[in-house]
Amino acid sequence: MGDKYTEVRKLQAYQCDRYGNVRPLILMNELQSMADTHAEKIGVGRTFLLEHNLAWVCIYYLVDIIELPHENEELKFITWPSVADSLRTARDFEIRGADDRLMVRATSQWVLIDMERRRPVALTDKLPMEAMVNERAWDRSFDKFADFIPEKTHVMKCRFDDIDVNQHINNAVYAVWATESVGYVYRNEHKLCGIELNFKKEINPDEPEVAIDVKIDGDTSYHKIRTGDVEHAIVICHWAKREQ
Repeated sequence: MGDKYTEVRKLQAYQCDRYGNVRPLILMNELQSMADTHAEKIGVGRTFLLEHNLAWVCIYYLVDIIELPHENEELKFITWPSVADSLRTARDFEIRGADDRLMVRATSQWVLIDMERRRPVALTDKLPMEAMVNERAWDRSFDKFADFIPEKTHVMKCRFDDIDVNQHINNAVYAVWATESVGYVYRNEHKLCGIELNFKKEINPDEPEVAIDVKIDGDTSYHKIRTGDVEHAIVICHWAKREQ
């Protein structure tokens, strides 16, 4: 059985919102950074992908925020590959405080894509099974998200800085689009408690506009990210009323 990978670092002011809590963009990018670093260490990271014309594609991110990481706190970021079948693998995450209290738990699902054929490849001879850890940070299944009838549509732009080295819109940007689309007043009155993303189709960086269809039902918001009639992702955000 493999080992969990851990990094310790302090949350900086520029990574935080007006209340000193981690911004969604930073949270999602930190998880992605951990996944990238550990994948490289176990031999299935960027070096391996470039050599074999492959790419890891995320299908789901399910993130449970028990306590929002706060400015200047020393945080322990932990990740490991947890379960896999012939085509899909899960990677789990924890963020713990200086006293080891659990602040965030998350799980994600990935497929390995042949970039020439744009088709998934079998993981049997690609994923080092000895690196797997038989433990889940959050024992959730990756179920299809229910559809919803939107109440409004928010329009966003694809910025140059939203494009990553893989030449597509970075996964973390979807979290920003969803959390921004609830509107300033709602966002200012609530804190994020969880975010669930189901990625369906990448967005061309040349798209001039991205539509986010939104429905808010109490402490849950539902988001459909699309360009025209093409659906790219469904996002569900969980919120709690901010204490005054």
